[in-house]
Parts: sequence; C-alpha cells; structure tokens
Amino acid sequence: MANLDEPLYKVLGDKTAKVLSKGLGLETVGDLLHHYPRRYAHRGELTPLSGLQDGEHVTVMAEVVKVQGRPLTRSPGYVLEITVTDGTGLLKLSFFGKRGSYRPERELSPGTRGLFAGKITTYRPRGGKPQRQLAHPQYKVVAARDAEEAAQEWADEIIPIYPSTKGLDIETIGKSVGTVLDNLRLDADPMPRLTLKRHGYIGLREAYEGIHRPKSWEELRKARARLKWDEAFVLQVALAQRRMAAARLPAKPRPPVEGGLLDAFDARLPFELTPGQREVGREISEDLSLSHPMHRLLQGDVGAGKTVVALRAMLQVVDGGGQAALLAPTEVLAQQHYRSITTMLGELAQAGQIGGADNATRVALLTGSQGAKARRAALLEAASGEAGIVVGTHALLEEHVQFADLGLVVVDEQHRFGVEQRDALREKVPGGRPHVLVMTATPIPRTVAMTVFGDLETSVLGQLPAGRAEIRTHVVPPEKPAFLARAWERIKEEAAEGRQIYIVCPRIGEREGDEGDGAAAPGPAEDGDRRSPLGIMELLPRLEELLAGLRIGVLHGKLHPDEKDATMRAFARGELDVLLATTVIEVGVDVPNATVMVIMDADRFGVSQLHQLRGRVGRGTLPGLCLLVTDAEPGSPARERLDAVASTTDGFQLSRLDLEQRREGDVLGASQAGRASSLRLLTLLRDEEVIRDARDEATTLVEADPDLAGHPGLAAELATLLDEERADYLEKA
Repeated sequence: MANLDEPLYKVLGDKTAKVLSKGLGLETVGDLLHHYPRRYAHRGELTPLSGLQDGEHVTVMAEVVKVQGRPLTRSPGYVLEITVTDGTGLLKLSFFGKRGSYRPERELSPGTRGLFAGKITTYRPRGGKPQRQLAHPQYKVVAARDAEEAAQEWADEIIPIYPSTKGLDIETIGKSVGTVLDNLRLDADPMPRLTLKRHGYIGLREAYEGIHRPKSWEELRKARARLKWDEAFVLQVALAQRRMAAARLPAKPRPPVEGGLLDAFDARLPFELTPGQREVGREISEDLSLSHPMHRLLQGDVGAGKTVVALRAMLQVVDGGGQAALLAPTEVLAQQHYRSITTMLGELAQAGQIGGADNATRVALLTGSQGAKARRAALLEAASGEAGIVVGTHALLEEHVQFADLGLVVVDEQHRFGVEQRDALREKVPGGRPHVLVMTATPIPRTVAMTVFGDLETSVLGQLPAGRAEIRTHVVPPEKPAFLARAWERIKEEAAEGRQIYIVCPRIGEREGDEGDGAAAPGPAEDGDRRSPLGIMELLPRLEELLAGLRIGVLHGKLHPDEKDATMRAFARGELDVLLATTVIEVGVDVPNATVMVIMDADRFGVSQLHQLRGRVGRGTLPGLCLLVTDAEPGSPARERLDAVASTTDGFQLSRLDLEQRREGDVLGASQAGRASSLRLLTLLRDEEVIRDARDEATTLVEADPDLAGHPGLAAELATLLDEERADYLEKA
C-alpha cells in the first residue's frame, strides 16, 4: 500500500515512473492522483453500421470478418486493417504503426465479436471507392453469450481523457492511475471533519475514486466538488495566515492632520469628488491610520479618477511627516503623473519657491534617462525628505535611491511590475513596512484572481466623474474596405474641427523583427501565416499622403526621453493634429481635446491594452471614437475578442472576458496568466461562491489556530502547496 508521498517507481516500477516523470513531471502518488482528466467521454448508444455518418462519434458492436496488414504507400510505416460487420453493413478499423506492434492483431481474429468506439472518417483508397473507417478505435472483446449485457455496460461507461504529451499515451496514464488507486493508503482526511459535514462534501478517498473512475455523472460531480473545495480552502488558509502575519508587521500610522496639505488641496479642487471617490478615500484614510501596513487594491475603470484618490492618500502621509513614492511603468506615464500632480497641487507643490504655500511640499521626478544634474537633484530631494512626493519609473527601485521616511508606495498599473521590484521599494523602510496602494483600470486575470481569492483589500471606483463623454467603439474589418477609407476621412473631419487624433501601431517597424514597445501579439495558433504587424515607421509615409496637411507627430519607446517629452507636450498644447504612437501612450496620457483613437492591427493587442488605449479619448466633454482596424476574419477568436471590446466600455466586464481567455495565473507565484496555475479544478468565474465560503471558513480556523497545531493534516497539505519559491513569493507579495 502507498500513501500520497510515495515515489511512483515504488508502485509502478522504474520504466513507467520514468515515462510519467519525463513527460508530465509526475514524481509521487499524489502528483499522479492530482493529474485530473481534462474531460470525459461517453460512448453512448450503439449505432448500426448502415447508419454511420462522417465525423460522428459512434459505438458499434460487430464481428471481425477480415484482418489484413499492408505497408503505407506515401510514407514509411504500416497499417493494420480489420473489417467488421453487424449484418447491416461493413466498417474498416485502421491501426497505424510498426509491423507486429499491434495488440489488435492478436486479439481481433476473424469470428471475434467486439465493441468499437471512435470517430467516423472517410478515406479513398488509390483507384477505389470512398470507404468509412474508425482510425485507432477503442475496443473491447465480448463473448457471444453475454454480448448484449456487456455492450450496454460498455456503452454507458464514463471514460476519463487525461492531459498527455508526446511519447506518453492516455492509456498508460489511465492504467497507472488505476494501479495507484488499487494500492492507495490514505491517512486521516486533512480537511476538518465539521467543515466537510457542514458543506456536504464526500471523503477524500471517495473523491479520488469518483474523479478517476466515476461510475456515474453524479459520482463525478461530488468528487469534483470536494476536490475544488480542497484547492480553495488550502489556498485561503495560506492567504489568511498571510493576512494575519501582515497585521502583525509594524508600519508607522499616518492619520489625517486637520488644516494640513490634504485639506488645502480639497479646498482648491475645481470639481466635486464623486461619492465613490469620497468613500474610497475614507477606506484608505482609515488604513493609513493603522499601525500595520495597508495593502489595498484600487480598482477603477479608465477615467474613474483614481489619480485624485491616490494623491489625496499621498498628501495624508505627507501631512503625517512621511513621504510617498508613485511607481509608474513608463517614462511617458511618470512624466504625465509628475505634470498632473504638480498642476493639481499648484502652490502646494512649491515649497521654498516664491509664491509657494506656507505648508507646501515638493514633487520630485526620477527616471532612468534623466541628465546627471536633474537626477542628483531628485535623489537629494528624496533622501533629505524635501520632496514629500517622488514620482518615478523603475529607477526608484535602485539601491542608491534613499528616502528620509517612506510612508506610502503607490503602484500604478501594478501588473507591469514583478513582485521582486515592488518588494525593493518596501525594503527602503528600515524596521517596518510602508503602506501600499496598487491601482489598475482593467484588472488583468491574476489581479482579479488575487482580489477574489482574498489576498488584497479592495476598493472600487464604480462611477465616472460628471461630465465625462461617451466613447463609441467600432471594428473596421477586412471584409468592408470602405470602412477604413471612411476612417481616414473621419480623422480629417475631426482635425478640421480643431480636435486631435491618436493612431497606434503594435510596433515601431524601423527594422525587421523590431516589435516596438511590447504589444501583446497572439500565439501561433491564432496567428498562422499572417503578415507581420504594422509598424509606425511603415505607416508614416502612407499617413503623410492620406492625411496631407495635418501635423503628425511620432512617439515610441526608443526615442530619447527629451524628444518623447517634447512630442507629448506639443500634442497636449494642440500643436499636433495626429500622434502616431506605439503603446507608450497606453495609460495615464490625458489630453481632453483628443477625440479619436485608431488602433491598427487591433487583434495584436490584449483586451486590457485595447481598453486602456481607448481610454485616452473622451477624457473631456467631447465624445470619443475608437476604431479597431483588423485583418481578422469573422468568427475567429481574435475577431470575437474585438467584437467584445466594441460591445462594452465596462472595464470590469472586460476583465472577466480577459480572465475567461487567459485563466487566473498562478495565485501563489509570479505568473501573470494561467499556464502556470496551481489550481487544477478551481476557476474564478465559475467558483466564486466556493471561494467565498472557503475564505470565511479559513479565516475562522486561522484566527482560532494560527499555526494549525490542531490540524496536522491540513498543515501538511499547506506545506505541499507552499514550496520554498511560493512561500518566498507570498512573503514578498
């Protein structure tokens, strides 16, 4: 008998264990039992041979009348052809491979009766008539005396189909699982008995049997429900322990200060805060007042006013004698944040300058490409505490960047930064941790997963500020070339009205293979043999003809920072009609006079990128128009994605679409999408109720037994889940 930790070679032998290890990375009995079937087949009703249809999945009962092998004519190899009949017609069974390697050749001699299942295909022998066949069918030999009973039993059987890989067939996996189940010895169930009883879940042994060898669909349903619960509950216990540990970490409280910078800023705001901004501001303010670090996600759709909320939080920290760092993913965005913050603060950002307010602070900008003089000045302002707010890119993470008293880290579009990068900022607070606020407009799948799985406290800005204009989105498809011609005309009409236009391409295109600033290109299956995506330097000559007379500026990540800044400033001042750019303008760029966004090769971008790019227009009172230009054909996955983006401007709805396509990512690791997920059965969109229940149960259990001393089985499960790498990730996250 073997427990879950038993090496597979002790149960299956060296040869099979090596195949499973090499092909799928399965080393132990537990690894194999958690390699769940990806789907289940059901053979269903018996079909007479006279009624077979091409492409149909069938199960037939027939007698072998002829067995014949022959070499393949067009390629090396051998095919074993077995002809069967049920009295209503004939059917050929084909098995391809090496000569003499077939079990069917030994088991299916003429006169043998059997059941055969597979997909009907038609082939045409050279010079002959089309014939129907089953290629590599599943089969079972039955004795004549119990044929009817065996046929019904076999037809009703639920067949697990396992994820496999080259050189490892599904049959080997299935047989190995059966051997392991027959020799399985389980210790006490790791789940608390009362929890299982309260939710009506079956035992673990029963669940393993039910998912690998289900005798009915109901048995399979119960098994999946129990194993989903295990995934959700163990994960929630890990997160509950982390939340409890975070609550014990020291952080300097930064309560509101009456009559400080924050009050002065609120008094000079030229608009009313929305109810959502006020409520979220209250939540953040309360967190900042505590003696343990805030770790909050601020979700708000494009244009919902997240920057104002974040700035008010930063000012509360500055009022409390601390500093705030705003981490932006690109220099363009960092410069935009710096300009917008200093503009909103006015004299409140001019400490030590003529005209500065008595209680003013300073705002410093730190980027990697600054000149030496500007960089030294910014570093000095941060280290001395003269700058209450420091805005920067990855340059903020460098070791020599020091703060006098870092109290708050604000991370904009947090999915652009790895855990280690964000952790580098937090390490700049000796003896404690800063408060952390992460912001996103369209949560990427992993962010959505982390939120619902309970890792972050969440604030949501669900409404747009008053006066924000509507944005209409249309797909410009290949089957309607007149639409693209009309797009260029529309651009000229908007420019004639004094409005401005963005045109975005996936790459720069200065040389072959230059993929520009990181647009999300589709995978090979979607892309096929399509042309390379359009680059801005390839499109520029065409635009100079199509949009003759318009002032066109070019912006991409490989320009010198001064040139990028000058181009962006010129566009913001209205000195350019068209800005031809890569995704450097994806987030944060705010030009209220821009009304049209044209995205070339739009199918090359992800859902979140498209939504972010669209959010660059309609930022004032003028309505916005977003045109998604594509070569994707109707009905293709890429086209369906674009149609979905065009159908809604709700970023939260789009994040769910993104999640459906990409999965959650590894909620305990650094992966941003679902290929490396530690979740095998649990999915965010379908199992939210299970996750919520698991979080409630886990929180209660961890509060009563933080170290799981009374639940050794659960502690062991947790240790398996949290290997060294993931434990380190949780510590840093």
